[in-house]
Amino acid sequence: MEDIWQLLTENRQREDGLRWEGTFRDYLHLVEANPVIAETAHARIHQMIVGAGTAQARGRTTFKFFADEIFGLDETVERLVQEYFHPAARRLDVRKRILLLMGPVSGGKSTLVNLLKKGLERFTLTDAGAVYAIAECPMHEDPLHLVPYRLRPELERRLGVHIEGSLCPSCRLRLRDAYAGKMEEVRVKRVFFSEEDRVGIGTFSPSDPKSQDIADLTGSIDFSTITEFGSESDPRAYRFDGELNVANRGLMEFQEMLKADEKFLWNLLSLSQEGNFKAGRFALISADELIVAHSNENEYRAFIANKKNEALHSRIIVFRIPYNLRVSDEVRIYEKLINSSDLQDVHLAPHALKTASIFSVLSRLRESRKQGVDLMKKLRLYDGEEVTGYKEGDVAELRAESDDEGMSGVDPRYVINRISSALIRKEVPCLNALDLLRSLKDGLDQHPSINRDERERLLNLISLARQEYDELAKKEVQKAFVYSYEESARTLLANYLDNVEAYCNWQRVKDPLTGEEMNPDEHLMRSIEEQIGVTENQKRSFREEILIRLSTYARRGKTFDYNSHERLREAIEKKLFSDLKDVVKITTSTKTPDEQQLKRINGVVARLIETHGYCAHCANELLKYTGSLLNR
Repeated sequence: MEDIWQLLTENRQREDGLRWEGTFRDYLHLVEANPVIAETAHARIHQMIVGAGTAQARGRTTFKFFADEIFGLDETVERLVQEYFHPAARRLDVRKRILLLMGPVSGGKSTLVNLLKKGLERFTLTDAGAVYAIAECPMHEDPLHLVPYRLRPELERRLGVHIEGSLCPSCRLRLRDAYAGKMEEVRVKRVFFSEEDRVGIGTFSPSDPKSQDIADLTGSIDFSTITEFGSESDPRAYRFDGELNVANRGLMEFQEMLKADEKFLWNLLSLSQEGNFKAGRFALISADELIVAHSNENEYRAFIANKKNEALHSRIIVFRIPYNLRVSDEVRIYEKLINSSDLQDVHLAPHALKTASIFSVLSRLRESRKQGVDLMKKLRLYDGEEVTGYKEGDVAELRAESDDEGMSGVDPRYVINRISSALIRKEVPCLNALDLLRSLKDGLDQHPSINRDERERLLNLISLARQEYDELAKKEVQKAFVYSYEESARTLLANYLDNVEAYCNWQRVKDPLTGEEMNPDEHLMRSIEEQIGVTENQKRSFREEILIRLSTYARRGKTFDYNSHERLREAIEKKLFSDLKDVVKITTSTKTPDEQQLKRINGVVARLIETHGYCAHCANELLKYTGSLLNR
């Protein structure tokens, strides 16, 4: 317990050490030393994202700021940063646009906005993200607004900053009355953004237009003080506590913006373009904030179709947030959601989440017009797998075929609901792929928005996902049955390479036991090559390709192994599995195994547990299921 109290004490001391308060004169010295503290809201957010670091993946820039929470949207996030936040940070006109994230439900829009909000809270606790404001200002205003307009050009030149906006009514009154116009004495303090404390981050959510008041956005008259101050235009009789007020210097989230009544959107016209808004009986109030909204595609189309909204059309920049289309990233989404629950004690068999992810991603893909490309090939290509006959450039062509791919299909929320249902109902502490597919299928009957045709399509996709799992299951068991699999693969590879080298160089092969020179073993080479569809006419070019790769590795001082060539690795595996298939079939399907078979089964179960992540229950279930598959 003492350690916990020490941790809490150290945290409080660290936060106390970040606090700063001084005069406007003191603040100008801070700006002179570090002009970055006077940057705009958009520049601050861009620095927060870029400052977290970047990496290169799949030929794209990935931003570590989003890496642990947003999966499969690398391209979208890269465009968002490069086409919106970066130019906005450089004071280009895009900063005068409302950022609208548009996409299907449960696609990651809210998660992305929450990341920005929580990130800002953490960033303002760092030196790089320090924010200073006029003390006691209800809008935590930029202290540089104290500088008169006529002096700003000279101050901007000397300090290397830009000064935009004017004092809010409250600060204008306090400067006149409390400080007698002496701006250098105005108190300035460091502020820390917090959505809960309503500092720098605001959130507006539409509700019933009849009951919701515009004051939720712009603040309201304080009727308890109006008799004291005598006028509605006195700042002391007004509460500057609307979402646009509190979000000044930071970010304002407009949830489901296009569902809001038109009168709430009118305030955004001036704010987005001119950086100010109208509140009460005051002049226009300056605000520097990122307005980020989100909505679905149907509401956006209805909004665009309404001519009354034309003034707002040009003030919105739309970014589509589609569903993820990569199986590996879909698995990460489900892992994240499960790990945040209290169900970590339930064991998930290997490939369970992958099989569910295959189904959900398949539902989001469009049929390709490219000959020979079915949904499964497309799924594999999108996930970065090698598919015979296709190159990386084909992926870009496939994506270009459908600009709305990923904007519909099964959403992650439905899948995680069905996974949760299966986890809760499962009587044994283990869940496999078949359990998840069964739960996904049962959920279709309970889904009110799915019509008969769509249900039939999704059932077919569940069948496709099961076929993929069947292949994974057979390969997993066959691998486990191979004694010293790696050694067997290396031996077979070495024999193949010796024969290929002799074949291509018109040489003979020496028998390792007798030393006798023989012709290359054509039967061995063809038995491997046929596993991956290499025809008789193609065999020489394939063997020469292998020999070239082998020579390249040798020149570079690298070791060529059976993982060094994707297609050859696949051929070696299939050859080994083919030779072993009958043994696996007999051993897994027998109801009364003899001593030798029982020993082999126990050895396979042990290998599945030790090296493949299975528990005893799901390993035995896998063996039974694979036996039934091989006997069909």
